[in-house]
Amino acid sequence: MKKSHNKKKKPESYTDRSYRKLANMSELISTTVRIEETDLHILADRDVTASATDLILQYRSQLENYILKNPAFSASLVPLEVDKLAPPMVRSMMQAGVAASVGPMAAVAGAVAENVGLGLLMDGCREVVVENGGDVFLSRTKDCSVAIFAGESPLSYKVGVRLPAKDMPVGICTSSGTIGHSLSFGDADSVTVIATSTLVADAAATRLGNEVGHGGGGKTGMQNALDKASAIEGIRGVVVICGELMGAYGEVELVKVDLRG
Repeated sequence: MKKSHNKKKKPESYTDRSYRKLANMSELISTTVRIEETDLHILADRDVTASATDLILQYRSQLENYILKNPAFSASLVPLEVDKLAPPMVRSMMQAGVAASVGPMAAVAGAVAENVGLGLLMDGCREVVVENGGDVFLSRTKDCSVAIFAGESPLSYKVGVRLPAKDMPVGICTSSGTIGHSLSFGDADSVTVIATSTLVADAAATRLGNEVGHGGGGKTGMQNALDKASAIEGIRGVVVICGELMGAYGEVELVKVDLRG
């Protein structure tokens, strides 16, 4: 289930997940569930450790069994034709890959986050936040602000996105060419995508991160990514950060935050 590794340097705050300590957990119960590569931080209105563990095992099994029979699924960097006989989560990953013009595994973190989140809502939770390596499924009953982690950029943890309760559940996912463990051909410190589907947000973040690199990075690369965003169906908004530069597209309400103190 691993995405291909990025060869660029990983900030320690990413590799040890210390950014999780910055989340406001005063109203919800915090749970961390780890099963092999899957490492989820969950906020919910009750302890969901047992339920989340069962859901992770269920969806990992779906994906791992499919990859055993169809190894090209995990290796492809281009969209694959949707297999109508594949398990539901696998089909959704293929659909997200087609929407964003990337391989289906670009949506794997968002897929696990969303499916676990929806499963917990069906199990009786009223509020759920599932974070999977910086990709977030969010379903709350009040407006929320999510800070953007952009590695070494001076804007990291200084700017965030406001997400209205009326638009939830929602997915907010970030890809980077300078941080993280996933394959990226981009040069952005962060590309954050908001979408109804967490899978589409995840796949689109990968695609648009790559577009920053294709545009040569900097202001030109950032604009290239923002221009391409309008062609991806299902996304609501995008925020791109390259060093001291930031650009946005779509329905994005930026807010000032300061989690670094």
